[in-house]
Order: sequence, then C-alpha cells, then structure tokens
Amino acid sequence: MIPIPRRTAFRVFPAAALILAVGGCGLGEEIEREVNPDLDLPSASASSAGTERPGGVHADELPDELPEGLPSGLDVRPTEAPSADPTDTCPSSGVRMLPGLVEAAMGLRAMTVTLTNCGTEPYVVNGYPSLQVLDEDREPVDVRVLRGPEEITTGVPDPGPHKVTLKPGESATTSLVWRNTVTEADVPAVNAPYLRVATAKGRPAQVLAPEGGIDLGTTGRLGTGAWTKAARGS
Repeated sequence: MIPIPRRTAFRVFPAAALILAVGGCGLGEEIEREVNPDLDLPSASASSAGTERPGGVHADELPDELPEGLPSGLDVRPTEAPSADPTDTCPSSGVRMLPGLVEAAMGLRAMTVTLTNCGTEPYVVNGYPSLQVLDEDREPVDVRVLRGPEEITTGVPDPGPHKVTLKPGESATTSLVWRNTVTEADVPAVNAPYLRVATAKGRPAQVLAPEGGIDLGTTGRLGTGAWTKAARGS
C-alpha cells in the first residue's frame, strides 16, 4: 500500500446533523449507533433481496491504468455543487460527475457522487461505478472496491443493480462509504486525494478531487452503492 501524506481535514458534523446525509436516515441511524451503542434503532435494509454482490476488486485489476500526468480524456473537478449553467463544458462522454461533501463522524465516512447527463441523448447506467483511488501522483492505490456498502456499514441502503435511464439534464447518484480506522501500527495510513470514476467498467472515466481526500486509514476498503436516479431538484 502506498503511503499518502495527510491532507485537509474533512468537514465534520455532529451526529444529529447527518440524519439527512448520504443514504437518507439510514446513515444518521448508523452514526447514532456509533455515538450511542445502547440506543435501540432499527437496522436499515442494505440491499435488494437476491442481489449477488462480488466481494470486490483491487485497483490493479481494473483496466486502463492511469499513466503519469493527466490525459486529455479525463476531467479533474473539485468538490462543488453540480453546475446548472447550461454553458458549462460537457465532457465528450455526455455525462458529468461531481463529488459531494465527505460526511464524517466516529470514523465512518460517506460521500455521494452525482452523475448528470449533460448531453443531448439518453444515457443508461446499470449497476455499480468503476473506481480507482489515486495518490498525489495520480497512481492507483491498492484498495479493495466493494460492490455494496454492507461490509463497511449497514446504515447506508443500497438499491442494488437496476437500469437507470437519464434524459438530458437528469442525474443519478452513487454512495461511497469507508472507515478511517488504523488497525496496524506498522502500516502507513492512506489518505488519497483523487478518485478515478467511470459509470461502469470500460466506460470513459473522470478524475474527481473530493475535499479532504479519501482517508482509509489501514482498512484498504471502499464500499459503493449502485447508481440510482436522483429526484429532480435534489
């Protein structure tokens, strides 16, 4: 695993303020459990019944490793609200991806990536995003990417793979969850500044720069949720 220097601190909110965070009230309940283990809260449904989830893939198993420097086919976008400006440049893929704020409490992290169809034709997604965690040189970090958040937390629901058709201007979201936990004193903790995200394996990727980075500690795991259609105006 590649050691990454610590970066900007996350925006940390009190547990009560995270009730409306990624995954709805489920994440809020999960954080409430961690803050107060004696609190009796119902468990959120983590996935669709009968949905098969592969155990995950390593970064070195994904195709088309990102070479040194930034190829012209990739976008690097900092954390910001999705732009409503119709004059904003749309990538050649016809979709734009932007990271949301990283919500943090008691070592649990959650973030939403929003995919917007900025093109002129319908765009279809089905299943989980293809991810690579990148270091400061934009080289892949050895991280296990999980399809489904269950191994990280049961508080973030996952709709499971299903077909989502986005008309021009419509959006879909995926939830990313991880823990900033250090369990091995002799292993450097990971805090990677970039994410390489494609809507699915083999599709064009964009490089995102979440504020504060992806601080995985020594866990080496990142959970993802399946793409789900975002409500208009959300």
